Amino acid sequence: MKQLIPLLLICNVALSQQPLAITTDKTSSLIFPFPIKYVDRGTNDLLVQPLKENDNILMVKAAAKQFKETNLSVVTGDGSVYSFTVNYKERPSEFIYHLPVNRKASIATYANAILDNKPSIRVMRVEKYGIKASIIGIYIKDDVIFYQLLLCNHSPLDYDIDVLRFFTKDKRKTKRTAVQENDRVPLYTAGNKSKVKAHDFSVVVVALEKFTIPDAKFLGVQIMEKNGGRHFQLKINNGHIMKAVPLPELR
Repeated sequence: MKQLIPLLLICNVALSQQPLAITTDKTSSLIFPFPIKYVDRGTNDLLVQPLKENDNILMVKAAAKQFKETNLSVVTGDGSVYSFTVNYKERPSEFIYHLPVNRKASIATYANAILDNKPSIRVMRVEKYGIKASIIGIYIKDDVIFYQLLLCNHSPLDYDIDVLRFFTKDKRKTKRTAVQENDRVPLYTAGNKSKVKAHDFSVVVVALEKFTIPDAKFLGVQIMEKNGGRHFQLKINNGHIMKAVPLPELR
């Protein structure tokens, strides 16, 4: 059986190692949530073969009895790395393994892929001090929304980012109530979020849990300069979020 040829992946995130018991006269089936891109065997004591008809299924069998413990690694199309500790067992209790989705890897892969996307919405931007900050794309996949942020530095000074923060906030403050402000913690951030060099630009993609905003609130994006005073705030309304572009399935 042949090993798969490795393919370049956007992001690799490993799951915890799990045990796998195999034998010589029966085949075990590993069923992954995404197509298999690369397989690595610790030793030749393992026989592996992907199914041509189903590129997310890997067949595994022992080449010899009583082999020493080894390992098996599988990389899938969403960037996940599945790692197995493999031992010989005369009569394994399981022959079919359904592997779970690695949510973190999927989010990371989508976020990194969005970095190169062209603007997909009417630009929301603020500009001053030679710096322009813009939201140029909003995307959705399942329960995750991805915000594509463009930072352009037209000044002769590097822009060092100290804070990149997403939060929801009341649009107006009444005399009797305090302003409600809640941070939205990113699930993942792709791109250079630390510095925008002079006369250069940077694209950052931030993944947040899916949510909508009441009419009385907005989603704020706060960008603050380290050891400086060039600070910005962008406002995103519910109407912008409702126009998020759906993302396709990973292949």
